Order: sequence, then C-alpha cells, then structure tokens
Amino acid sequence: MEHSGLLEGIECHSVLGMVSDGLPRRINLNLPYNILLPWRDEWEQNRTDVLRADNCWYTDSSKTPEGVAAGVYTVADQGTTPTYFQYPLQINKAGSLLRGGKGRVVSMFSDASGQVIGCHGTDMQIELFHFLSEDDARVRMKKRLKKERRKTSKKDESMETNENTATEDANIQLSLRDEVKRLPSIKLSNKPKSLDLVLGAGGELRISTNLSNNIVELYTLQTNVKDAEPKLLRAIVSQGHHSEVRAISFSSDNLAIVSGSAESIKLWNRPSQACLRTVETGYILSTIFVPGDRHILAGLKDGKLLIIDIATGDILEEIPAHAQELWTICLQSDLRGCVTGGGDKTVKFWQFELITDEKSESKTKVLSLLHTRTLKLEDSVLCVRISPNGKFIAVALLDSTFYLSLYGHKLPVLCMDISSDSTLIATGSADRNLKIWGMDFGDCHKSIFAHDDSITGLQFVPKTHYIFTCGKDGKGHAGEAWSLAVSPNGQFAVSCGADRVLRLYEKSDQPLVLEDEEEEEREQQEALATGEQTIIPGQPGLNLPSKKTVGSEKAAESILECLEICEKYREQLAEHQAMQAASTQQLPVPLPPPLMIALNVSTPNDFLLETIKRIRPSDLEEALLILPFSSVCEMLQVLPALIARGDHTELVCKISMFLLKLHHAPIVANHTMLPTLQKLQRLASEKVQELRDLIGYNYYGMQFLQKEIEDAQGVQLFRDATREKKKKDKKKRQLEKIKRSIMVMS
Repeated sequence: MEHSGLLEGIECHSVLGMVSDGLPRRINLNLPYNILLPWRDEWEQNRTDVLRADNCWYTDSSKTPEGVAAGVYTVADQGTTPTYFQYPLQINKAGSLLRGGKGRVVSMFSDASGQVIGCHGTDMQIELFHFLSEDDARVRMKKRLKKERRKTSKKDESMETNENTATEDANIQLSLRDEVKRLPSIKLSNKPKSLDLVLGAGGELRISTNLSNNIVELYTLQTNVKDAEPKLLRAIVSQGHHSEVRAISFSSDNLAIVSGSAESIKLWNRPSQACLRTVETGYILSTIFVPGDRHILAGLKDGKLLIIDIATGDILEEIPAHAQELWTICLQSDLRGCVTGGGDKTVKFWQFELITDEKSESKTKVLSLLHTRTLKLEDSVLCVRISPNGKFIAVALLDSTFYLSLYGHKLPVLCMDISSDSTLIATGSADRNLKIWGMDFGDCHKSIFAHDDSITGLQFVPKTHYIFTCGKDGKGHAGEAWSLAVSPNGQFAVSCGADRVLRLYEKSDQPLVLEDEEEEEREQQEALATGEQTIIPGQPGLNLPSKKTVGSEKAAESILECLEICEKYREQLAEHQAMQAASTQQLPVPLPPPLMIALNVSTPNDFLLETIKRIRPSDLEEALLILPFSSVCEMLQVLPALIARGDHTELVCKISMFLLKLHHAPIVANHTMLPTLQKLQRLASEKVQELRDLIGYNYYGMQFLQKEIEDAQGVQLFRDATREKKKKDKKKRQLEKIKRSIMVMS
C-alpha cells in the first residue's frame, strides 16, 4: 500500500482514526519495515502469526480489555519492546469511598503501616478509613451476605440450599466495601490544616491535627472497639497566637518581647523564646513597654487603652482613649508619659501617675494615665513619633501628609521613625516607597522603592542610621508582615505577620552580604556526598583539572543504577531462555525495565551506552572516579561489545583508556580480566584504524574533488584562507632564517 493511501485509510477508519486516547498518532512510513495494521479481534486474541512477525512494526489504535492504550510496537530479537507510546505502569480503579463531609478534599494522610487513611476537606471534621486484613474482610463479607439473605430468603429453605450458598460465598471476591471500614469522624472546633496518624499494636489510633487558629490537638480512637468515639487527650493552646499578630515591641533590657493579636497579648522571653504570659484582650493594634518594664500599654481596635501588669497578667485599667481605632502609641522623650493617635483625628498626650487601688484591701499604688492635652487634626492619625531631643512631634495622617505638611507620598504613610540623633526621619507608605527626610529643613534626602507592596513597619537601629522595614509583600513571612521592633542594644530584630509567627533575627559579627548568604545556602543544599576532594587511587595529591560537582555525583549514581538494572535484566533473559529450552510452546519474552523503555532502548548494552551519552563531558571523568572497582570491572566487560558496534568508538575508547590508567594495578593483577583486555585491545585497534582510514580517505577525496573543481572551472576554492595561510608560512620561514643567521654570527 502506498504511503498516502495508508494514511487516508488510517484517518477514515472508525477504530484506527480514533483520538479518544489523547495520544498523538505518529507513524514513520519511511522506516525499512513492513507496517501491519491488525484488526481489533486479532489484537485482542494475540495472534502470534500477525503480532510476532520478523522485522514488523504494528500499531493498535484501540483499547484492549486489559486497559493498554493505543501505541506503536516493534519486534526485536528479545521480544516485543514498547516505545514511549505505551506507558510501562498501569493504574486500575479499585473503587470509590463516599465521604460524609461536603466540598472538596484538601489533603489526605496515612499511618506508617498504610492501614488507616485520614482526610479532611474545607469543613471542620476529619474522616478516617481503616483497611482490614483479608481474614477480617472475609468475616465482614460473610456477615453482610448473611444479612442480605435474611431479607430476601424464605424461612423454609433447606440445608442443601444453605450448603450451596456457603460454597457460593467462598467463590465471591472481596469488594471495597468489605475491605474498608469507616471509622467515626472527628469533629473539630476549627478547620484543620494538617494531620498525622499513628496506629498502635493494640488497635489504638492516635490522631494529631493542626487547626487554622494555630492550635494543636491530639485525639485517640480504639479501632477494635465497636461504636468507639474519638477522645481529645490534650491540646496546645497557649503557646502561640490564634490569629494574625498586629503589634510587637521590645523591652528596655532586651530580654522580653510583647506581641498582640486579635484575641490576646503575649509576653515572650527572648533568650528561651518561651511564652511567659497570655492575657485575653480585644483586637490589639499597638503595644509598648512602660519604662521599668513592669507594665505594658496596648491600644485596641475599639479605641481603648489597656494598662497590663506583667507580673500578675492582670489588666489594671481600661481607658476609653479614642472614639475609633487606636493606631499608635509612643513614649515621650522624658519617659514621663506617652502619646497616642487614633482614627478619631486626634493625638492625645498622657502622663504616668501612681494612684491608690481602691479594689485591693492593701490600698497599694498602681500605674495609671492622666490625660493632659489633645491635638485635633484634619484626618485620621496612623502613626505618631516624638524626636529624642523632644523638639518635634511627627504625625502621619490618612491624607498622605505629615503634620506641618511634609508632602511627598502618593498614598498614606503607615509607619515612620526618627533617628537617635534627631537628624533624620524615615517614612514608609502604602505607595511602597521609603523616604528619608532631614529634620533641619524638611527636605527629602532619599526615596527608595523598598517593597513590592505597602510598607507596614519601620524602625531605626539605635545610635545608627540603619533602618529595618517590613511590608505586605510576604518577604520574611508567609503573608503580610504587620510590624517589627529593634532591641535597644541593636543586636536583635523581631517581626510579626499574618502567618501568626514571630521571627527573631540576631546581628552577626561578620559583615552580611545577601548574595554571599544565598550562595552559601545553595552550596549547603548541594553538598557533595563524596567530599570536595578528588581522590585518584594510587596517586595521592594528584587532582584532575575538572571539578567535582553534584552533576558528577548524579552521573555516577546513574551509571551504578544502569549496571544494576542491566544485571537483573540479563538474569531474566537467561531464565527465560532456560524455560524456553525446556518448553515446547512459545513463552512471552520479559519486558525491559521501565527506565530502558523510557530511553527507548531494548538491550542492556544500548541502555549503558545511552546512559553514558547523557552525561556531560565535563562530569564524565569525575563520575568514573567515584565508581567502585567492582563496577569498573563490569563496565570493562561490556566495553568490547560497545566498541564492536562502531558507532561511538571515540567515546568508548576514551572511557576504556581512562579506566585502565586509573585502575591499572588491580586490573593487571586480576587474571580473569586478561581475556577481556586482549579482546578490548584488538577491537579498539581495529575500530580506531578504521576511523583513521575513513578520515584519511575522506580528506584526500575532498582534496581530489577540490582540485578537479578548480581545474574544471578555473577558480580557486577557499582563496582568502589559502592566501592568509601562505602569508603566515612565508613569515614563519623568514623568522627561521633570521634566527639561523643570528646563531651563526654568535
């Protein structure tokens, strides 16, 4: 059949032209093979006279009952070898398990033994499924069938019918409903994010889950007890925030950190990073330590100002400071009071004072705040700072200006800070720009595009002009970073964000270069398992010009894996030949391993050659150095067959010479390698001589053709190159004459 007619027949045929498999139909009609298109019945019946013909390509564009997709196959000496049109692995659907929850499945986990599977969706529950053993599954199946018979059978059935029924039960195969047992679901207080399962020897199942509000809960369930309910053993609640952290501050002694979120305020110990106190509050927007580090001031979303005693963890007083959000709190320069700013367009000044606690019996003095004056502005106050020298107060308004009208930002200023020497003020805005202003004339010294989103936190390092910033662009946190604080000694910085995490940073003694740090992290991830130094057996202190890399180690691993797969496949082929010799029927040839199928090779030698060809030349010698001597002997035994092919003589000879130089002493001492070495020497000499003859024949043939063309057409090929070469040769001869004359004169 002609090529065009064959293609038209394939496209018009109802079976061969189908494309429901989603695979491209590629048929190379220029190959020197016969192309047979068997019918669907012949394919399903495995007609050996059609499908096992010599030098035959056959294609199937339908699906067999076993589920093999359409593909193209070739018949080699070792048997039918599928190309990459057929997948070496197949997945068959065993069944479906109906969940009780609604919505999609978010994640699925199993225990180490694989007997229990747990999954959760977007709702607040965890569903568990237990895979029973075969004996338990058959008992479960018998009980199920017995119940079904009671509903459908009559009471006057004879014993003979019961015996026949028992025989039928033994022949029935297990189904998924018999092998899988649904365990009671676990109802949670919030949506789960992750879980882990451990099944004990006594049938006790432990389930640990992490909830979306940052709570870790541990449940237990007895899988062997009927109608058992999961029980909550313990929960980790107070060790972290349950919502995004909005405010954070350092104490004056650099040892304590206070953080506030939507439901509580927490006090942390910086050296041990442990939570010391948790105080239930409202939505926290700002925090600060009172001088002396015994009290904390916290501003809430409803405008209240809280005074919290650190020692007892009690709220001493709730002051209705502002009518709307209390966005910012800062201490006055003399440390005798504080300043607050809120969404009610006011800045209020407060003074610390000690008052008698009327509630206590001892009438002790407690801290309180006395309102001294109020500054009314034109828009909502987002941030307030007082210069350390006490001369200036900076107020950031919602209309993108400062008090006393320092214009420059296009969007509102969300954070700012004044340097310790009161010479610079830095502002961070929602327009993603960081601006540095002079306190003397109010001019903008520098404008930096600092973040990819709004800048939410900013602070100077004390006694320096270095600045730390954070923003909503997710740098440093999984989500928005809302605030940051720098310790008074400048050695630590801490940030908080929407991921409910506090991140603590410590100053290093060495100068920090970000590019160098990234390079070190990359090198640690790509650490060499065999060490940095290249060790050559028998030649200590001698290094190769190439450098050992991760690529060379991976190349050595691929060679070792290839040798192992080839050895196993040869054993399978030898076993098949022995069975075929003892049998009168044609036995199916074992399929090659999946890696050989993926590389489109059919023999172990082709697999080894293809693996070596895929290694970069710069990594080849280093990879061969890592190979153990046993693997080197295996490669040397295969190399004669690869040289005899004649298609990659240079590559195979290069490997042979390198391995012989590298392991010369142990190879020569091994008498079993002598026949292999003799064969390798003979084949290498023959193939190299053939290459030399081929190159020489082609070289002189091209010269002859060049001379014939030049004589016939009266032109000179490569005239410019020839002229340049003649000039260089002439200069070289003149220099040689001058050198000879100088030597004669001397």
